Amino acid sequence: MDRLRALQAFVRVADLGSLSAAARSLSTTQPTVSKLVAALEASLGARLFERSPARVLLTGEGVRFLDSARRLLDDYDEAVAALDASTREPQGRVRISAPVALGELHLHGLMLQALQRYPRLEIDLMLDDRFVDPVEERFDLTVRIGARVPPDLVARQLALWPRYLVASSDYVRRHGDPADWGDLVRHPFLRYPLGDADRTLLTGPGGTVEVPLSTRYRVNSAVALLDAVRAGAGIAFQPCWMVKDLLASRELVRLLPEWTGPVQAAHLIYTRRRTQPMRLQVMLELLDGAIRAL
Repeated sequence: MDRLRALQAFVRVADLGSLSAAARSLSTTQPTVSKLVAALEASLGARLFERSPARVLLTGEGVRFLDSARRLLDDYDEAVAALDASTREPQGRVRISAPVALGELHLHGLMLQALQRYPRLEIDLMLDDRFVDPVEERFDLTVRIGARVPPDLVARQLALWPRYLVASSDYVRRHGDPADWGDLVRHPFLRYPLGDADRTLLTGPGGTVEVPLSTRYRVNSAVALLDAVRAGAGIAFQPCWMVKDLLASRELVRLLPEWTGPVQAAHLIYTRRRTQPMRLQVMLELLDGAIRAL
């Protein structure tokens, strides 16, 4: 029996509550995970899980053994990290999940720089706007935009970005610049399709107000939404990091500049470990620095 693989399988099944989910996260098959766990139980002389068609639950012995198993795996990771540090060169694969727009506009170039700087590093950058499960989908690092963060993982806050109300210069020439937030309902609003209420919150002089909007176009892509604004299709909220260069070049115009929409929070999510392998340390710091600088 490969004791290290068996311990990894046991901990992953305990975390996910499912043999099939653990198998997917370990890039193997359910029968393989089942055999590893069964072999571990046989070697320990204890039943670690109660199995049912719906779910796998830890027994009392399994609960007591779980902390020890985690420590053993942490010790192994720490030994590998110490060996990495002695060579001073990160190596191996890092799986990263990030939102599409942030990845295409900023992180893709950062990944290419990292590959050039570290010849033995491998990177999987997976761009997706849905909220992925970092554990089940085997992501080492997850960049998440939004307020929901997993309670059982480390969530390092990197930024709080205000949303600006913007339109193209051509749109403003054709339709005018709203004088105050009460004028916004006269303009076609472009938005991400979350919820049905045509209202939003604006914060500015005097506090926060709820503002009615007239939505004309909904699209579930941040890049497409920005393209629609640039094409003059209407007005929209855009996070400051997406439009600062377009505002500087005057392709876009910021409307009601004293007012901002709901802030956008960015977090870097990863598994809690005593010592991170060098490849993760390197990518953590690169992502942290790049996103904070936006």
